[in-house]
Amino acid sequence: MGSLPSHSKSVRLLKICSVVIVILDFYSSTHFAAAQTTTFAGNPSGCLACHKGIEPIMDPDSEMMQAIKVFAEMTDDPVGCTVCHGGDPTAATKEQAHLGKAFYPDPGSPWINALTCGQCHEELVKAQWNSLMMTEAGKIQGATWAFGSLEGYDHRWANYDANNPGEREKSLVTEDYCAYMDRLKIAEPQVFPDKMTSVPDAPTDMAHLADHPEQAVFTYLRGDCLRCHLAVKGRQRRGDYRGMGCSACHIPYGNEGFYEGGDEAIPKDEAGHMLVHSIQATREAKVTVNDKQYSGIPVETCNSCHDRGKRIGVSYQGLMESAYTSPFTEGGGGQIGLHTKHYIAMKEDVHYRKGMFCQDCHTSVDVHGDGYLAGTNLAQVEIECADCHGTPQAYPWELPLGYGDEFAQTSDGTARGVARKLPAALHRGTGYRNDEGYLRTARGNPFTNVVRKGNTVIVHTAAGKDIELKPLKLSLDQNELELEAKVAMDNVELHMTRAECYSCHSSWAPQCYGCHVKIDYSDGKKSFDWIAAGHQHKDDNSAADAGEADYETFMPGEIKEMRSYLRWETPALAINGEGRVTPVMPGCQVSATVIGADGETILQNHIFRTLPESEGSGAKGQLGIDMSPVQPHTVGQARPCHSCHLSEKALGYGIEGGRLNREPNEAVIVDLMTADAQVLPTGVQTQIEAIPGLTADWSRFVTEDGKQLQTVGSHFSLSRPLNNEERQHIDRQGVCLACHKEIPDGTLATGFLHHVAKYAGQLPKTPKKHNSMIHKILMIAAWGQLLTVVTGTLAGLACCVWFFRIRRRRHGRPRENVA
Repeated sequence: MGSLPSHSKSVRLLKICSVVIVILDFYSSTHFAAAQTTTFAGNPSGCLACHKGIEPIMDPDSEMMQAIKVFAEMTDDPVGCTVCHGGDPTAATKEQAHLGKAFYPDPGSPWINALTCGQCHEELVKAQWNSLMMTEAGKIQGATWAFGSLEGYDHRWANYDANNPGEREKSLVTEDYCAYMDRLKIAEPQVFPDKMTSVPDAPTDMAHLADHPEQAVFTYLRGDCLRCHLAVKGRQRRGDYRGMGCSACHIPYGNEGFYEGGDEAIPKDEAGHMLVHSIQATREAKVTVNDKQYSGIPVETCNSCHDRGKRIGVSYQGLMESAYTSPFTEGGGGQIGLHTKHYIAMKEDVHYRKGMFCQDCHTSVDVHGDGYLAGTNLAQVEIECADCHGTPQAYPWELPLGYGDEFAQTSDGTARGVARKLPAALHRGTGYRNDEGYLRTARGNPFTNVVRKGNTVIVHTAAGKDIELKPLKLSLDQNELELEAKVAMDNVELHMTRAECYSCHSSWAPQCYGCHVKIDYSDGKKSFDWIAAGHQHKDDNSAADAGEADYETFMPGEIKEMRSYLRWETPALAINGEGRVTPVMPGCQVSATVIGADGETILQNHIFRTLPESEGSGAKGQLGIDMSPVQPHTVGQARPCHSCHLSEKALGYGIEGGRLNREPNEAVIVDLMTADAQVLPTGVQTQIEAIPGLTADWSRFVTEDGKQLQTVGSHFSLSRPLNNEERQHIDRQGVCLACHKEIPDGTLATGFLHHVAKYAGQLPKTPKKHNSMIHKILMIAAWGQLLTVVTGTLAGLACCVWFFRIRRRRHGRPRENVA
């Protein structure tokens, strides 16, 4: 990563850090519920001579502040500011105090946090460079796949060079987890590489670009997709303000980017500042803002990044992207932009409505990584719904490791049980009583905040709630499941063994069909290169910079994105990398337009193709547009049966089977025409341009006879559309015809019954009556066939007995003597 700038007295601090932490670990994890003071006690001196009224970074009585005080006592800064920020507390002026590369405006920046946060959290600082929030390897592979499968299925590019260490960070994970991940690495080596190299530079040779327009993807990536990684501060727009590295999550930033604390030296009318000078983390870390106190990391902090791509953060909040700015504001204006987008209000995820933050489900490994490289979210995230909820047949602790996370791996069925202790580094968070053990993730690590209590589960949230959860097995045993839930989860076994829980329980999913990307190199147009900016931070003279506002890391090309249309209802189904049925949404469905430096069009609405013979294709390859498996994070009212079993869209055939849309590969002209569609004027313009090669609607990715039309997941070997057998097993379209083709006069029997019911007023005119009638018919048919079989069997046995008795009687009769 290059050399790091030296911190004043950092070597001495690092030497004693481990000793301090060992001493502090002897203290119990006391819950510091007292309100956080808003100013430091004592006379202002050193840093506080200017920063009057600033908030203490943590509760003064917390373990972290006690450790900082130990470090501070060895410096000329009794308050401890320089332990994290460096600088000179004895200086007479701001310029002298903040002078040099050993002053850290943002101590959480990954370029210097080995000298700050890493004094106590060394294992997390090491792991950060291989975490998905740093590498963004999944984004890179997905985009380069859409531009001609430049990496194939491999995940070999990251934002910066990265290599696996000798072993996973053992202070963060268990031995069971390591063994499990080693097996996954063997099964899916393309997603779990040993090393990654920095994503290639954006093209600057325009003559070369004309011959290789697929290289424009690196302009697209560097200027747009990769701005959210932790090594840069990123785009400074409403909703996107954040810190770098550790500070991106652990320092609060409001959506407006204004400081609202008590420090007189920080301007309150200048966007881009933290909300208050406090760390947000676990339940013990109390933060006070405008006399309101909270703990934990609010969801909107996560959404400074998780608002595009799969959009899981904003979806969790119940926000669906909209093409419109309505409704009007007072005075007639439009909806204000958030993350540069506009939204409609949808139902929030049920966990959000319960007051759960992202961190209440997601573990340290999910966020920080385990020190090893992982190419996608599904590769790094270790949790499954059943880890807490279990199944109707088993409590969470009765399930084997790997349940719901199979990746075609087999299990010996041994119950995972509970964990009695935590990995060493995880003790530093808020501790909870675990008399009956911590629940374990599908990959074998303990949840630090989820414990067993009898046959129930207690989820201790970072915000301070203790939520008692009834596992499904207990709800079933106590007859508390609704009929629909019992049928779906207990009666129909395949729902639990083959499908993700969220296949049914996701109420909606954001679906942005068609990603029309224009990369325009004409007239000297430029974009900011976020990866080049990150590499500038690697230089010793820039490592301590708190952002990129003054950087000149521009590259040729201007990027613009648009969509074809947006939907949210009835997400389609496919198979994900774990081998389970999952919702899918449009991933990188790129239609690329590239304009050269001379203003000439190099590509127009072009869809690249994948590798030959890949994704159900032939020698030409498959269309590089992707339907991506997703956990939408919109858990709520479960999908009704018909939304899958009577839906062409759910099966992958497209919205209304794709019948409503014209073929996109044909241009549309709108003007005066004859009855046989001959255009009358000569001065006409094309209304809707053609997209060559796209012969079906964006939502249609498999045909009724099983032909795959686009990519379904570009990461894992198991992801694919539903195959013919699976679709036939799910598809119940036309089921109404099975009865109604005989009603009212199809046969003598149905005609008679229909007319009797009609004149008796017994025709089923409501869903309830119709369901009752179907149930009655089913029961009569079932019992009738059973009785027929039983009666026939008994009759057959009776005939056999009669036959053998007659035969025995005949053979036993004495012959007459005729002599």
